[in-house]
Amino acid sequence: MRKLTRRNLLRLALASGSAGVAATAGLLYSRRVEPYQLVVERIEARPAGMPREFDGLRLGLMSDLHRGPYASEAFIERAAEALMSLSPDLIALTGDFVHGYNLQGPSVARALRALHAPLGIFAVMGNHDHWLDHKAIERALRRQFADRSFEVLRNARVRLEARGAPLHIVGVDDVMVGRDDLERALADMPAGQPAILLAHEPDFADTASQRYPFLLQMSGHSHGGQVRLPFVGAPILPPLGQKYPIGLQRAGNMLVYTSRGLGMIYPPVRFMCPPEVTLITLRA
Repeated sequence: MRKLTRRNLLRLALASGSAGVAATAGLLYSRRVEPYQLVVERIEARPAGMPREFDGLRLGLMSDLHRGPYASEAFIERAAEALMSLSPDLIALTGDFVHGYNLQGPSVARALRALHAPLGIFAVMGNHDHWLDHKAIERALRRQFADRSFEVLRNARVRLEARGAPLHIVGVDDVMVGRDDLERALADMPAGQPAILLAHEPDFADTASQRYPFLLQMSGHSHGGQVRLPFVGAPILPPLGQKYPIGLQRAGNMLVYTSRGLGMIYPPVRFMCPPEVTLITLRA
């Protein structure tokens, strides 16, 4: 007779199709395993009308760090180091740096200390940042990156020279809390010059693509739904994260990339939707 060890009991339960065991295993996986299985996404994007000088330009993206009860400083630090191993030319941080009731601005800034890029690091704030203390988060980030090129874009833009051609990085403040002002960000923008938009909420892409011919919008916010079911996708998505919830899509003539992010909101589970850092390589 087979010895009734813990392993054999588990095998018997699984072999008998125990729904309870399967559900428990799935819950443990989605709560304890997948949320920390960091994936490095390597994306090639071919924006319409992109100058050929930008062919091969590497854009790093981190979003929705949610430093707090479900994302430790060490986990975010590991993600930052993974992104740096890809040697991005430019880094975008698209909001929701913190989560919970205790402000973690200094902690998340420390976790990102490895980040640097030749063309700079650019950030926008998310709704969770505004719900806590977005000004304190910005101060912590500015102190951390005082020795390198770093900007928080609050309805503003920065003009860069990338491979001998102009490139504008435009950032809008959070849309969900009503702080966005794209008109202000585009004030005195030279007509037709190439630009990349940072916006926390991806569904802002419909508004943005009608206002200016951006090459690409980089976003987060949706977490990809955190849970994605076969043949169904994400059962639950947040407002302003429903039309472009995950990956590379097209909004009019503009591309939009939505990161699954790093951290989580409640319920703290991920299933078929692991956390990511992203390298987007532009191709002409």
